[in-house]
Amino acid sequence: MDLTDRRTLLKLTGGAGLVGLAGCLSTTDDGGDGDDGSDGSDGSDGSDGSDGDDGSDGSDGDDDSTEAYEIGMVDSQTGSLSSFGERNQRGVNLALQHVNEIGINDRELDISVEDSESENQGGIAAAQKLVNQDGVPFLIGAVGSGVSLAIYESVVEGTDVVQLSQNSTGLELTDFPGLLRMSPSGLSQANALADLIAEDGYDEVALTYVNNDYGQSLADAFVDAWEGEIAYENSHDGDQSSYSGVISEMDSSDAEAWLFITYQAEFATMVNEVFSSGYEAQFYGADSVSGDDVLENTPEGSMDGMKIVVPSAPVEEENYQTFASAFEDEYDRQPTSWAAYAYDCVINAALAIQAADEFTGEALQDTVRRVSGPDGEEVTSFEAASEILADGGGPDDVDYQGVSGPIDFDENGDPIGFLQVQEVQDHDYEGIDFIEG
Repeated sequence: MDLTDRRTLLKLTGGAGLVGLAGCLSTTDDGGDGDDGSDGSDGSDGSDGSDGDDGSDGSDGDDDSTEAYEIGMVDSQTGSLSSFGERNQRGVNLALQHVNEIGINDRELDISVEDSESENQGGIAAAQKLVNQDGVPFLIGAVGSGVSLAIYESVVEGTDVVQLSQNSTGLELTDFPGLLRMSPSGLSQANALADLIAEDGYDEVALTYVNNDYGQSLADAFVDAWEGEIAYENSHDGDQSSYSGVISEMDSSDAEAWLFITYQAEFATMVNEVFSSGYEAQFYGADSVSGDDVLENTPEGSMDGMKIVVPSAPVEEENYQTFASAFEDEYDRQPTSWAAYAYDCVINAALAIQAADEFTGEALQDTVRRVSGPDGEEVTSFEAASEILADGGGPDDVDYQGVSGPIDFDENGDPIGFLQVQEVQDHDYEGIDFIEG
């Protein structure tokens, strides 16, 4: 793969492919928790009237009810992935605004959100409330792969509830086809990082990764893809006050290329310790080390030249640019790819609801993949897709093209995706390439 010559966005296929708002989103302080790093909203406005645990409120999509359709979301408002939650909340709120400007069968969409606190058990508790007590038929969540899997195995599996993760990239999700995700698998990231480091001229690497499902699976995939020498490989626990031992061992390995697969807070601590110790290396990173929290908590010049591979939206496409413009108008900042994934989760859910015969998990299981499948008419907005459905079209008549890219879920529940290479320049992230996995 020649990264140097690629300067156009390449579409990737399959599971191994790379990479007015008040009142729209209800919030509360008594939610559950989970470590999935979702869009960051954490509230619940109560039950939708269901008396069962199959995620159904018993209402028909074509009835005369004016009550809002209510779905659920498990998000990281607190904990190690809360920065992802904050980013994603903006995408969710913007999507709700766009959906409710049009409506679904003359009704609005509400999202009841519970905080996961970025922990597996918290995610399970949050999902139990949403599914078993509130009776939601559609659950968005989570960001952290371990949390998404914990929710699916403990709460969702065996029910008709649709679970669609906004940001989980863990490789193991591919083994659970009933668990859908909007962001691409991390396998493509691992392959791209191996190619990138080799093409930069390095033949050995020191690797550290966070000790959880996300870190372990991505590290294993990188080691499988890497054809050079692994001079150092070790995990580290999250939420530690110091990683001086890890940094010292990486330096002692004599590898000139260091790869970090961890989260923003942990990586910022590592960067500060590298900088204060005077160590020098070429840094590389997976997507989870990139973010404002790192920039704000590390010295200028401490990361310059670092390269990071991140999932990316198709930024050259018109529908993404329209989304980005609306996002900047609303929030005075550019969206991240994570916000785009969260946005598309909401739009996909809204279209699945409109296309279904009734508002039940069983009905939504039938429509959630089809409204963005390749058989229908390509549309790039909720409004255009909704018009097709309102005019008598069915789920196979619509092919919603998301702002994060095409959403053609494969048999494993994985989407098409894109990857971008970022480089730290003048203590900021600059996109330097889009690549194919």
